[in-house]
Amino acid sequence: MKKAGGRIYTFLIFLFLYAPILVLIVFSFNDTETGSRAVWGGFSLRWYRKLFEDRLILEALRNTLLIAVVAAVVSTALGTAAAIGINGMKRLPRRIMMNITNFPMVNPEIVTGVSLMLLFVSAVRLLGGRSLGMGSLIAAHITFCLPYVILSVLPKLRQMDPNLYEAAQDLGCPPVKAFFKVVLPEIMPGVVTGMIMAFTLSIDDFVISYFTSGTTQTLPIYIYSMTRKRISPEINALSTVLFAAVMALLVVVNVRNLKEQGGEPEKEV
Repeated sequence: MKKAGGRIYTFLIFLFLYAPILVLIVFSFNDTETGSRAVWGGFSLRWYRKLFEDRLILEALRNTLLIAVVAAVVSTALGTAAAIGINGMKRLPRRIMMNITNFPMVNPEIVTGVSLMLLFVSAVRLLGGRSLGMGSLIAAHITFCLPYVILSVLPKLRQMDPNLYEAAQDLGCPPVKAFFKVVLPEIMPGVVTGMIMAFTLSIDDFVISYFTSGTTQTLPIYIYSMTRKRISPEINALSTVLFAAVMALLVVVNVRNLKEQGGEPEKEV
């Protein structure tokens, strides 16, 4: 009886969480001449066709993907190097560095966005630039993605045998080659997970992007600009595409984690 009640409560919780998204997905296929997002007029892909014929949306999508790819690659490289450095520290300095690393994740996004905007505006005036734009957006996205990459790579470094790197060097392998041949394959699952997480966070971000975008528009900013006017059903189609893309990335991350947990040999007690 208790199990049945627990299942009902769980179902109601998930229904409460995902019912709005389900309604949005259903009405993205709504065939309506009036542009209504609340009256069902039949099944149609017209709003998806209009979505991919909209030049402004396609431009915002291009900006979003470009920023996400560059931010994910750069933050993964920097985060992996930072994780290796932090892992090699002594206990007290490592604890201090981890607190500094974790702070951007708990800091309110609006505070981070405003502070980055002030920093970039001052830098633009100092260097004689024109305005904020693609460069400031990429720098901001790298900044808030870095801590998540570090937290993804550090556990893999702690699981790795610390003597492997030194053993490779004792056998005549140069330091750089020893890293790519010995260390990197051991921590690769954490690196890939951190990159996927950085890519997902970059695509989803709105608050920090809003303050640091200048004249450049990303998809979240473009959606916000659409909601300030009469909302077209295109926004349902666009939101559905974004939801499907992010959900696919999350499924990939979870499947990788399950495979890693299932592939680890059981330790004898």
